[in-house]
Amino acid sequence: MSKRRISILGSTGSVGRSTIDLIKRNPDEFKVIALSANKNFKLLAEQVQLLRPEFIALGDENLYGDLKNILDHMNIKVEIACGEQAIIDAASIPADWIMAAIIGAAGLKPTLAAIKQGGIVAFANKECLVCAGDLVMKMVRQYKTTMLPVDSEHNAIFQVFSNQQHQSIDRLILTASGGPFRTKNMDFMATATPAQAIAHPNWDMGAKISVDSATMMNKGLEIIEARYLFDMPDDKIDILIHPQSIIHSMVEYCDGSILAQMGVPDMRVPIAYCLAWPNRMQSPCEKLDFAKLGQMEFNDPDLIRFPAINLVRHALAMGSGATTILNAANEIAVAAFLKEKIGFLDIVNIVDDILSKSISGIDIKSDINHCHNLNALDDIIALDQETRSITFELIQQKKI
Repeated sequence: MSKRRISILGSTGSVGRSTIDLIKRNPDEFKVIALSANKNFKLLAEQVQLLRPEFIALGDENLYGDLKNILDHMNIKVEIACGEQAIIDAASIPADWIMAAIIGAAGLKPTLAAIKQGGIVAFANKECLVCAGDLVMKMVRQYKTTMLPVDSEHNAIFQVFSNQQHQSIDRLILTASGGPFRTKNMDFMATATPAQAIAHPNWDMGAKISVDSATMMNKGLEIIEARYLFDMPDDKIDILIHPQSIIHSMVEYCDGSILAQMGVPDMRVPIAYCLAWPNRMQSPCEKLDFAKLGQMEFNDPDLIRFPAINLVRHALAMGSGATTILNAANEIAVAAFLKEKIGFLDIVNIVDDILSKSISGIDIKSDINHCHNLNALDDIIALDQETRSITFELIQQKKI
């Protein structure tokens, strides 16, 4: 049997690294043909040495010389391209399976390019669905692409979700660890540092998603992702705090049955499921030991301390334009917090403030129809960019 041809977009991030860890353990199963990264040229060069792809793309054009020098020193010949178009080109190289793991709205164009191939796209960028869900799913249908969710919660749902019994599903239950501030009060969170916010108790993730987990904005974004991936209204998608992160999500059926997917909190579990789909493969992950686990806890989220969840539901009710704005404002606010320009609690407050404004002629509170019909890529990108500009200016002026 021929090897499955693999491309990894965002290969130097946490999901990309975990994907490569699984691939290198199964060299007879996979052939990596393309890798992309943004700035981490040193790690990208190490990955090239290990995997010997045909093509690599680096987002930052200023780092081309550094990358080329390292590869020349290693005596490795590979096609190198830099810039935004280069990453789109990496996504467009014919492949059997593409990992779309570029963080944030920056991953939208490459993900759409991957979808156009009509093959299998392992989807690890929820922001694409948050800012352009209608467009993404329209293209998935148009090109008959198989979308495999990589997020542990959506991967869990995918494993126990019956499309044939869609009408019999009462609700989806997304579990959440609660993040590093689950038991902290508002006074503590008001002075929380970036180091404290990214210290997730269970998962090893990048800085941006770790901060989103701390604000619970990540769980709100997952509501939007689940709405599109599983065609479920958001009022049938619930959040449940589960600090142990063993049950990754559940599907409740009308007869009272609840199906859950369980496993250790290791991203290699859902990635392995996607890599081998529709089959399964061995992974190096620790197996669950229920005797050692002892007990599992469950609680409703505290929507007073973590208002991001309700803010996301509010944006969903206003339409796709509002979720585009929400995502862009959140990305800028999180970046500002990581640079210690704003406080932790300011993140969600800024997003809320931006959502209440009129942007690009769209009055979010009154022009709901316009928001619902934001389907053109150029319109989405324009709204995203203007939102970022306004959010950045708001932070600079400290009008928060």
